Amino acid sequence: MIRTDRPASPGPRPGGRILVDQLLAHGASRAFCVPGESFLAVLDALHDVRDRLPLVVCRQEGGAANMAEAWGKLTGEPGICFATRGPGATNASIGVHTAYQDSTPMILFIGQVGTDFVEREAFQEVDYRRMFGQMAKWVASIDRADRIPELVQHAYHVATSGRPGPVVLALPEDVLVQVADVPDARRYLSAQAAPSAAQLERLGALLSQAERPLLLVGGSTWGDASRASVQAFARRFGLPVACAWRFQDAYDNGDALYVGEVGIGVNPKLGARVKEADLLVAVGVRLGEMTTNGYTLVESPTPAQCLVHVFPGADELGRVFRAELPIAAGNREFAAALDGLAPASADLPARWSGWLADAQRDYADWRVPRAQPGSLSYPECVLHLERTLPHDAILTNGAGNFATPVHRFHRHRRHKTQLAPTSGAMGYAVPAAVAAALAHPDRVVVAFTGDGDFMMTGQELATAVQYGANPIVVLVNNGIYGTIRMHQEREYPARVYGTALRNPDFVKLAQAYGCHGERVTETAQFAAAFERARGAGTPALIELVIDPQAITAGQTIDEIRAKALAARG
Repeated sequence: MIRTDRPASPGPRPGGRILVDQLLAHGASRAFCVPGESFLAVLDALHDVRDRLPLVVCRQEGGAANMAEAWGKLTGEPGICFATRGPGATNASIGVHTAYQDSTPMILFIGQVGTDFVEREAFQEVDYRRMFGQMAKWVASIDRADRIPELVQHAYHVATSGRPGPVVLALPEDVLVQVADVPDARRYLSAQAAPSAAQLERLGALLSQAERPLLLVGGSTWGDASRASVQAFARRFGLPVACAWRFQDAYDNGDALYVGEVGIGVNPKLGARVKEADLLVAVGVRLGEMTTNGYTLVESPTPAQCLVHVFPGADELGRVFRAELPIAAGNREFAAALDGLAPASADLPARWSGWLADAQRDYADWRVPRAQPGSLSYPECVLHLERTLPHDAILTNGAGNFATPVHRFHRHRRHKTQLAPTSGAMGYAVPAAVAAALAHPDRVVVAFTGDGDFMMTGQELATAVQYGANPIVVLVNNGIYGTIRMHQEREYPARVYGTALRNPDFVKLAQAYGCHGERVTETAQFAAAFERARGAGTPALIELVIDPQAITAGQTIDEIRAKALAARG
């Protein structure tokens, strides 16, 4: 029987209560915020449902927004964040930008001046449509309490349909106390496109003609079944598989067909292989600047490779690259359709077996670190964790050169184990790790951060302590803004300015927050220190003191400077 029933109104309610009831109706299980007087009515309504919808109160709105973004990545449901108007909104914007570039479902609710004060530049008033218009999928203001169910339902639908992303809803203060008699919305349903039979047939034909194919996968909207389908497809065809930058958990890195990550610090041989491929099948990958190495591995507008581009947002297809076969489809929908695709002949995989073997050998060589300056080898620490962490451990990182060895030397075996900002936003690691530890208290969560990166949002360790989340923070301290220093030496060798840092005592700082803290200065000390951190029963911080010369896993500062000076004659 076709269902035609409609929820009945529970009776007159203030807008704040209506809003919270919609979050419950749509399945929200946690919200993140920094409290503000502009949404007191929402806080009051959340008080009554704190056992069903717990609220995590953060120390800064950037931390709250990053936690909500990480929650959206992990769960596939929109991460929920509340911020107050004006300054709170601007602080939270970093998480919105990350969610947009990473295609993460998220909803940011922002307090707003009352409708009677709008357009007067009232206290902390901002026009959010103009402010967030380019970094969110949809921005709106809820100006009537009786429309809250409609607009919140639409926010959920937009955030999760097609290419997922952030939505911003402004909450005028007077609307939150306005009373309305309106029924709740029914739980949202997202919509995704799927490939057609003709498109799959064309993909099969292109594969049958290829000599040097490469499968490139990415995006965060995968599940166990879809990853298994893609892996089975790759094995049927014997395809070498690479992952897009900071989406390494889209494919099992321990699989024999996996040949590395394509992004910043790409293995030069893998980068050359992307360019040499005659068929590039990119699934769930936006093919942005970082993954294409500044649009050089794949050229715009006409790639040298025959490009099959599968992406959930149709607007992205053809935006930069003209694909031979553009397919608007969700990752899961495309993966399910692959189950019926088989090689045209049994000997097809043998055609490129040499191409695959060379890629496998290059990847194995790439994972052997070279000797590092100083007494502590950071790559060896990462390799130790790769060997000893459980496969479901969740790794987070912010932005900086410290992240590159994690991507290079750690192999992600399961989905939902990597939280990293493709937007390159500093300060992501710690709040993302707090969210991950709250979502999965039974799993090991490790945040990789640099000294500069940590100081952006490290105060969220106080949030971790308050809510019983126990991530382990590995803080790589070289006393500089490493990435900027690296570029500075390349572009203006020996003219160092503005990149040195004078840091606090990170161990004492961690202990002041109520965390376990240790300093490691030698490689041999790391394994035992990590085990102590893992058993501490509190959040933990391990400071790795590395030689500033170890600016990357492959080059020292002196080598970068010498090369730059030589190029200038």
